[in-house]
This record gives sequence, C-alpha cells and structure tokens, in this order.
Amino acid sequence: MTDQTVFSRSYAGFLFDMDGTLLNSIAAAERVWSRWAIRHGLDVEAFLPTMHGKRGIDTIRGVGLTGIDAEAEALVIEREEIEDVEGVVPLPGAIDFLNALPRDRWSIVTSAPIALARARIEAAGLPQPSVIVTAEDVTLGKPDPAGYRLGASRIGAEPAQCLVFEDVMAGVLAGEAAGADVMVVTATHSHALATRHPTIASYEELTVDIDADGMLRPARRA
Repeated sequence: MTDQTVFSRSYAGFLFDMDGTLLNSIAAAERVWSRWAIRHGLDVEAFLPTMHGKRGIDTIRGVGLTGIDAEAEALVIEREEIEDVEGVVPLPGAIDFLNALPRDRWSIVTSAPIALARARIEAAGLPQPSVIVTAEDVTLGKPDPAGYRLGASRIGAEPAQCLVFEDVMAGVLAGEAAGADVMVVTATHSHALATRHPTIASYEELTVDIDADGMLRPARRA
C-alpha cells in the first residue's frame, strides 16, 4: 500500500481504532496494567509492550498464568481503567478531523469494552461515534478481522470500500485481513513500526474531500 494508492481513492467510510489512533491513553492504561503485572509477579517492563491494541482478556490469556480466572481479572482491569482516565487526551487534529466527517460514514473499532471506550472518548473530548464496535461485539479480537468487518457493515459499507486508521500491528493485520486499506498513525510510537502502509504523525496532516454521494477522499495538507 502506498500514499498514491490511498490518496487516489474515495472511500465509503473510515474505520478508526481508538487508543493510540484517536486518543492517547498510554499513561492511564500502563498505570493500571503495571499494577496488575506486579500483583502477578510479571516483569513489568517486558510485559507492557505486549498489552497495547488487544482485548484485555486476550492479553491476560496470552501471558499463560495458571490458577487465575481470566474473565474475572479482565473485569477488574476494566473497572480500574474506567476509574482512571487522568491524562487521556485527543491526538492532535483528531477532534476537528472527526467533526468534518458525516456521522454515518465513520465508526470506531476498538479492543476496549464499551464502558471504557465511552469513558475515554468523553475524557479526550472526542465526538461520541454513532457507530462503535467494542470487545463485547466480537468473539475474537484483533488481529482477527471480525471487528473491522462488523464496523464496515454497521455503516453500510464493504470493508474493501473503507480506510482503516490504526497504530499497532495487531490492528494493521486486522484491517488487512478484512480487505480494507490501512493508514498508520504514529503519534504515540516510541519506535518505528515497520509497515508498507502510508503513515501520519497527526490528523493535522490530513484533509478530507466529500463528494455529492458522500464518498470520502483523504488528502495530505500541502
């Protein structure tokens, strides 16, 4: 995928990941997950990079701890994350970019549970989406494409007609597997993500043209 491909196409809809893509919740998430990792004797520094972009229950199961109830642990994490939204902020330009889109032509597809997603969206001051796909809506989380397929369906589009905005590899792979084009948002990256897809550091780099049929065509600002 190249800039030329993405910026020469018009899309029926945009599908956005949330954390790291529309808002920055790293500080809050890592506070909560650090406490969880310490409680279970994990190496916090090694563990934290593994928990971004996935459902909480998938992260917990992936660690391979024995003698724990993964579903119960995920509920504890969810409650703590809802209670701790200090420092959750929008990515530069995200609010204006979303407000420029027709409300029925975009959705959020997040690995977060619905209550946490709504809490973080509100804390960041982003517009609440009319369509949202959350952890409760899928059996398999990213990198499985189910979430993006469902997000496209809910805005009345095929995945191949959509542009996915993502920040981590699990989400990129999910967008690819769904058949969508992908744009990678690097605003929260501390290390470069190896990707063949076009990247943006913030939404301040983008504009969108909307034609008479409501099709969306992204463009880089001059």
